[in-house]
Amino acid sequence: MTEGLRLALWPWLQQPLTEALSQLRSHAALLHGPDGVGQFEFALALARAWLCEARPAGAPAAPACGRCASCHLVEAGSHPDLMVILPEALQGSLGWGSAAGEEGSDSERAGKARKPSQEIKVDAIRQVVQFSHHTASRGRAKVVLVHPVERMNLIAANTLLKTLEEPPGQVRFVLSGAALDQLLPTVRSRCQAWRLSLPEADVAARWLCDVVDGLDQTGAEVLLAAAGGQPLTARDRHAMGIDARLWPQLPKAIAQGESGLVSGWPLPLLIETLQKICHDLACAAVGAAPRFFPAASLPSVSDLDRLTAWGQELRKASRHAEHPWNAGLKVEGLLIQARAALASRSRPAR
Repeated sequence: MTEGLRLALWPWLQQPLTEALSQLRSHAALLHGPDGVGQFEFALALARAWLCEARPAGAPAAPACGRCASCHLVEAGSHPDLMVILPEALQGSLGWGSAAGEEGSDSERAGKARKPSQEIKVDAIRQVVQFSHHTASRGRAKVVLVHPVERMNLIAANTLLKTLEEPPGQVRFVLSGAALDQLLPTVRSRCQAWRLSLPEADVAARWLCDVVDGLDQTGAEVLLAAAGGQPLTARDRHAMGIDARLWPQLPKAIAQGESGLVSGWPLPLLIETLQKICHDLACAAVGAAPRFFPAASLPSVSDLDRLTAWGQELRKASRHAEHPWNAGLKVEGLLIQARAALASRSRPAR
C-alpha cells in the first residue's frame, strides 16, 4: 500500500505549502522546478488543502487537517471532487492508479498487454473536461491535478486550453512539471506560476539519513551530490544500486575499463551516470567546479571536443534507453565508448 508515500509532505515543502496557500489566487496553479523535490506530493497537498472541510467555507486556505471526511477520502484515493491525471508509467510508483490498474487488467485479459505509456493522452484530458463541468459532490470545490504537465501530448494540451481559460463553477487546477519549456506557452499563460526550489543541503542530507538504512551524514552528502541536490532522486538512485561509498570511484574505474561497479545497473541509470561524468569533466576542463563527483575523483581529460562528442552520443543513447534492442550489447558498447572518451592521450613526438 502506498498511501503514506502519496500523502507524505517532506520537511522542505512544509513552509512553501503554507506560503503557496496564502498567495495562489488563480484558479490554475503551475508548479515548476527541478525533479526530485516532491512536486507531486506538493501538488496533492495543495489539492487536499483546497478540499479540506475543517475550515469554514470562504476562510483563508490552510494545510489540510488530515482528520475530516474529505481528507480521508483523498487518502483513500476516492474523493469524488478530485481528479488526478498521471501517465500510466508513473501511476504505480506514485501510488495513484486504481483506474489505470483496472484498465491494465482488462488489456491483459484481452491478451493485449503493453508497456505503460509515458504520455498524458487526450482521452484523459477529455475526462478532465467532463469532470470540470459536474457540480461538486461535497460542495467545497473540484480539483484537477495533472503531473507531470509537460507529458501532455500536443492534442491533449490543446484540449485542456478552453477549460483552463474559462473554468466552470468551482473547479481549480494544479499542474506540476519540471520541463516547462516543453509546455505550450498558451497553457503557461493561463496559470499562476509557483516555483519549488532545491532544499538546503543539510536539511536534505538529514532526511536521507532518516529514510535510508545505514546511511551516515557523509554518505548522504555524496548521494545528494550524485543526484544534483534532489533528495527524492538520491533516495531512488540508492534503491536502484548506487552505493555512496563507491560513487566517487566510478569515473576512474570506468576510464580504466572496470565495469564491476556498474554491473547489473539498469541501462537508463548507467547512461545518466555517464552523462554526469561527462558533465563534470567538461566543467573541470574550463575551470568550473564539478557538480556530481568530487573533483579529486575525476580522471584527467581536458579535450573539450572529445567530451562534447561523447556527450552527444550519450544524449542519443538516452532517447532509446527504455527500449534497447539488446541491453547487454548496449551496455558493453557504452562502456567501450566511455573508456575511449576518458583515455589519456599523450602528445605525438615531434
